[in-house]
Amino acid sequence: MTTTPPVLFLSHGAPPLADDARWTAELARWSGSFEKPKNILMVSAHWENAPVTVSPTRTRVPLTYDFWGFPQHYYEVTYDAPLAPDLASEVTSLLGAKGVDVRRDETRGLDHGAYVPLVEMYPDADVPVLQMSMPTLDPHELTELGRSLAPLRDQGTLIVGSGFTTHNLRWFNPRLGPDTRPPSASSEFDHWARETVDSGDLDTLERMLEVAPAAHEAHPRTEHWAPLYVAAGAAEASGATERTTAVDGFWFGLSKRSWQFA
Repeated sequence: MTTTPPVLFLSHGAPPLADDARWTAELARWSGSFEKPKNILMVSAHWENAPVTVSPTRTRVPLTYDFWGFPQHYYEVTYDAPLAPDLASEVTSLLGAKGVDVRRDETRGLDHGAYVPLVEMYPDADVPVLQMSMPTLDPHELTELGRSLAPLRDQGTLIVGSGFTTHNLRWFNPRLGPDTRPPSASSEFDHWARETVDSGDLDTLERMLEVAPAAHEAHPRTEHWAPLYVAAGAAEASGATERTTAVDGFWFGLSKRSWQFA
């Protein structure tokens, strides 16, 4: 009998996340707190593509190093997780039943929103991974997309939305260090996000730009918040009623709050 995995939303960090001993330990501890899933469906802030597109299912391809100006060793990271063709077929079937077209891109490897946290959570790269694009940033459409994917949980799939709870890179100042006091906009938005997610109020969550304090400062563009809608929709539709913060705190002023839905 397959144990039902939780649904996760995690703040994934930039490539230097691997150098942050506290954060890497938090991710490793988190993944060790529940049974290893059958496979992983990853929705990253760094892949927007319509229609819905999934990563390779026939042949492994190199990772997508979708960042610039970093030291060379960040471009030498590998993560050779098994492919997940069966999961791709399930995603195609579930979304197809809702009239959503799904395509496959056999050339695009996992991007850093996917592999950076997975290296810390499943370092043996022994769990099949499928990445899925976000076809839109519309909150309601993404929530509905997540609801359509909810049956995957009962099949042993770990659904992960990978973004950032606050994401304004103007706040990032390497000279101040990772533990610098966050801007008030970041802490105010983080407080609102915690209360809103914990309440299970998806309607308010979808209206984030209208009602959250400092919303436009915390997310000048919403792509790093958007994966939360997929995760929250999947969690709600699959009957998850427990919403807990698995990681909190700030990193260079950005909220790294991450949730587990079970």
